[in-house]
Amino acid sequence: MTAIIGGTLIVIIHVLGVFSAVTALMSSRTSQGAIAWMISLVTFPYVAVPAFWIFGRPRFYGYVSAREERDSELRRVLEGFGKRIEPFLPHLEAHNGRVRAVERLAMMPLTSGNRAELLIDGQASFKSMFDGLARATDYVLIQFFIVRNDRLGQELKRRLIACAERGVRICFIFDEIGSHKLPERYLSELRDAGVEVTPFGSSKGWPHRLQVNFRNHRKVLVVDGREGWVGGLNVGCEYLGEKPSVGAWRDTHLRLEGPSALGLQEAFWEDWYWATNEILALDWRPRAAEGSDQHVVVVPSGPADPLETAGLLIQNAIHTAKRRFWITSPYFVPDQSVQDALKLAALRGVDVRIMIPERPDHLLVYLSAFSFLGEMIQAGVEIHRYQPGFLHQKVMLIDDHTAAVGTVNLDNRSFRLNFEITGYVIDHRFAAEVEAMLAEDFAHCRRVSLGEITHRPLWRKLVSRAAYLASPIQ
Repeated sequence: MTAIIGGTLIVIIHVLGVFSAVTALMSSRTSQGAIAWMISLVTFPYVAVPAFWIFGRPRFYGYVSAREERDSELRRVLEGFGKRIEPFLPHLEAHNGRVRAVERLAMMPLTSGNRAELLIDGQASFKSMFDGLARATDYVLIQFFIVRNDRLGQELKRRLIACAERGVRICFIFDEIGSHKLPERYLSELRDAGVEVTPFGSSKGWPHRLQVNFRNHRKVLVVDGREGWVGGLNVGCEYLGEKPSVGAWRDTHLRLEGPSALGLQEAFWEDWYWATNEILALDWRPRAAEGSDQHVVVVPSGPADPLETAGLLIQNAIHTAKRRFWITSPYFVPDQSVQDALKLAALRGVDVRIMIPERPDHLLVYLSAFSFLGEMIQAGVEIHRYQPGFLHQKVMLIDDHTAAVGTVNLDNRSFRLNFEITGYVIDHRFAAEVEAMLAEDFAHCRRVSLGEITHRPLWRKLVSRAAYLASPIQ
């Protein structure tokens, strides 16, 4: 009897392996990924089947279904929005080619009448966000990937409770994996004060129980639909540089005022609907920022998108650069298409510079980069490692006209597994501010030489190649 049960289980597991292999064939976004999963699922189904359903699913299907279900409601809620936004749609002749693709990826228009304020490091960023909370009169939408129960987390809680006591409605999303150490007491104190709090819930519902590999990596704050914040900073004292084991923390945030704040609002609105099944009643009237007319488009991205939005956004920026493309990222393991785009840009004579940390906080990511940095340096791409502390900012600079600040890292997780968001600003003055900021950062970097990569011992090269094989789930 035991033998019969054991044999039946073996057959079931192998059938599941074949079924999963067919699923991988039909759904994997790259041929390499499909082949790797199919071989492992058929050969080693005992390990590969659970691994595939946790790590190998290419799209967040539950979110896709929820988006489809509420599309008609979205059209109803935003009825007339197109007409109201028309006065803020700039003429695209001057930068048509480089903007059209971004708008289509974002599924949102580029708008004028905005003010984009560059916020350098944690002190300036949280002061700006806390000042915004003090100005709130109607509602606050807030979400972070990581929220700590430390001094900064307590200060955020205190300010949210103060808002709620003034009668402001507050909707707060946190990622349950990124904020797994956040105690229930912290959340209950917010709820007791009237703050509406929910985890994002990537594995919400039994059909999606294994979707733990997806994350909501967005950091968004919206106040009254008039102003919003986005960038690299989470809520924790290390983001203020107050954690000795981490050291100085280099990061960048962005404050947006004007019609573009509604782009941040729309992304939050979708996430809230997924997490709670509630359609928020919000103010969708676009308002121009006083005394400013910068062009901005907000680009949400994630595993529910029909295209790989984040990766295509990076590639579009690289391909449109004529003179300069500078980019910073704490994690640098881009896929082959982005690597090739960077190399081609350098071969065209574009000043391509990549800033990454000297001190890693994820060893696999650090080791993986050595597998391809040599080829990039040979093509003329400059690799710079930031020295004073940990570099966490996600910033792009294109020529002298466009800059972007957001949450996207240069790795597979940001390109395919995380919900991310980027503020894309087309404005010469703002680009000049970003150029000055990055020039100061580059002054505190050391440039990586080709010899540093090629002269490593063989065992280090083997370790780097092995680490690179795991890049799809890093």
